[in-house]
Order: sequence, then C-alpha cells, then structure tokens
Amino acid sequence: MALRALPARFRRARALRFYRQFVPRDGLCFDVGANMGNRTELFVSLGARVVAVEPQTACIETLRTRFGDGVTIVEGVAGPTPGQADLLVASYHTLSTLSREWIERVQASGRFAEFSWNETRQVPMTTLDALVQEHGVPDFCKIDVEGFEREVIAGLSQPLPAISLEFDVENRAPRLEALERLHALGMTRFNYSQGESLRLELSRWTDLAGIRAFLLGPAHTVETFGDVYAVN
Repeated sequence: MALRALPARFRRARALRFYRQFVPRDGLCFDVGANMGNRTELFVSLGARVVAVEPQTACIETLRTRFGDGVTIVEGVAGPTPGQADLLVASYHTLSTLSREWIERVQASGRFAEFSWNETRQVPMTTLDALVQEHGVPDFCKIDVEGFEREVIAGLSQPLPAISLEFDVENRAPRLEALERLHALGMTRFNYSQGESLRLELSRWTDLAGIRAFLLGPAHTVETFGDVYAVN
C-alpha cells in the first residue's frame, strides 16, 4: 500500500519507525532542503537535534513558526563551496532548485511540464563540511535539493554515518557521481526506497555496483522516484 493511502496517524508512525534506524535519540540530523519541515518534524519527534538548511523565505518563516528555537535554521543552500548561488524559484515551492539542467530534463520528460521557474534569487551557499565543523557530525543527513545532489556532496570530505539522496529517472548520471563520491569517502553500502514508501527495498544492503545497476535499470519511467541511502 502506498504511504499516502494510509491514514495520517499510520503514515506518521510508519515514518517514525523507518527513520529510527538512522536517527538515535539525542542524535544530530541535517535536513538539507528542509522546505516546510515535514522531515524535520519527524527527526525532532525522534529526539534529535536538527540543522535545517533552506533558502526560500516562505519556507523559512514556516520553519520558525513550527519549531521556534527548537531547530537550528540555516538560511541558504549547501553546495561545493561557500559563497553565493542563484536559486531558480519555482511556481511550486518544493520544486525550487539550483540546477537549470534538472529543470530542462523534468520539463522535457513531462514530469513537471505544468510548473515554471521564472524568478532567480541569489542566496548564501555553505557546504556540508562547514556545517559539520559548526554543528558536529550528523547521524543522518537527508538531502532533497531537486537535482543539485552532486554539488552538495562535492562539499563533503569525510564519510557520515548515513545519508539519503533523492533519485529520479531524468538525473541519473549526476546522482551516480554523487554516490561514487560517497563511496570514495568510505560510504560503501547502499539501499533505496521507492516513492514515498519509507521502506527499504533491499533486504540486504548492496555495493556501488548494485545501486548503479538499479539506478540505470531499464524499467524506470518518468513516474519513478525515491531515495537512495548510503551508510558508512
């Protein structure tokens, strides 16, 4: 059964059970691309400290309203180097991105053909290394940045206990590069969840070759998306 088909209380309970395997009580989570804080809320409920990275003003205001001082909010994006970046603001907030290439691909595939990216706004950029230096090594780092995953991972120079990256059919090559970098850093075991199932599909974690074979598999369509998990 799809996660969205479950009653809300069961969806939340299932999500909490899923993330508990990555998020210890009193642990630390980075929520990179926090948006309105749906994943942040789960991490807080699990007893973790959360650093939420988010560049969009309306989303930042929502995070402040929802969590107050209970969550550290970093106003900006994560990328390969500190500095400034051009955020391509979407007509729907979950689709704002720093990757023009991703926009071109998802519009060409028809996945998000009805949306537009007509505004560009300059935002601060930090790196995962800088976040680690300031806040500590996270037990879990969730990255949901609409095609900018490779660049986010380029700003990391050490393995983390666990990381998740979104995948879709349009942007497989750059995401594979991100996973290859994680592997080079020492994160050598991989798994994935389909859509919003919040269920690991593999009963046993696979290696880089195994996750590459999945991501490049011929069965993927424009409806295919989910998250890849990498652990140290």
